[in-house]
Amino acid sequence: MIELGGKAPSAQDLIKDVSEADFMAEVVDVSRTVPVIVDFWAPWCGPCKTLGPALEAAVTKAGGAVRMVKVNVDENQMIAGQLRVQSIPTVYAFWQGQPIDGFQGAVPPSELEAFIDRVIAASGGQAPGDELAEAVAAAEEMLEQGAAADAAQTFAAILQEDAQNAAAYGGLVRSYIALDDLDQAEAILNGAPAEISKAPELEAAHAQLELARQAASAGPVSDLRARVDAAPEDHQARFDLALALQASGQTAEAVDELLELFRRDREWNEAAAKQQLFTIFEALKPNDPVVLNGRRKLSSMIFA
Repeated sequence: MIELGGKAPSAQDLIKDVSEADFMAEVVDVSRTVPVIVDFWAPWCGPCKTLGPALEAAVTKAGGAVRMVKVNVDENQMIAGQLRVQSIPTVYAFWQGQPIDGFQGAVPPSELEAFIDRVIAASGGQAPGDELAEAVAAAEEMLEQGAAADAAQTFAAILQEDAQNAAAYGGLVRSYIALDDLDQAEAILNGAPAEISKAPELEAAHAQLELARQAASAGPVSDLRARVDAAPEDHQARFDLALALQASGQTAEAVDELLELFRRDREWNEAAAKQQLFTIFEALKPNDPVVLNGRRKLSSMIFA
């Protein structure tokens, strides 16, 4: 696993211009220990101007698991001829002194990252995305075991490596919810990059934050239960009971009360029961039995 927060190799270390004089040393020899991506380009090539920077960004993101060299075909025609480069841009991946993969023409960044991941895997290495996923899983385990502060530290370190890692962002928010620092959780959530602001992980964290805010003002379960038993048509008391049950960790029971409220009056307080159900469903994992059962019952009522 990568050492989160460690110093990543600089682009200067990872990406070099090479010529016929040092191609053997910088490509063939280096590829004995780490894969080397070779980008054949020329100053007059329009697509090269798009592909080159995108490829450099993908290589840099790989954090040292792969290297890159750039070969100007106008100045190094012999190498281009030996490798049968017929059009540019052309990209080859070298491992153990031999080309193992490649493509021609400009491709989108997502395909570039897939190409690099494929090359790293072929060399027996591990792509940073896989390593970050392992780190996220480890942080999630910390959070489940009650080590919220350690989880927050790990999630924050992951975000230093990948600022748009939605799983880590959502985990960091949930860590601060667990630490009962709701203002900090909200600040982190509001500061999420626009590109991931609608990601499921952040939507779930937002729902959990909303439930945590509600829990802070929830009343005693026993008192609210008594009120509902005494007046079953008191919709506000039933809704408050559901909030109190959720706050005390009795999520399935909270869902049951909200479903009963929806059955009695689905339009009460601007469909508050249904909206609260959706908030609970978003806060839980999609395959949670409470979600699956609750959604099924709600759907049967809506479409009855």
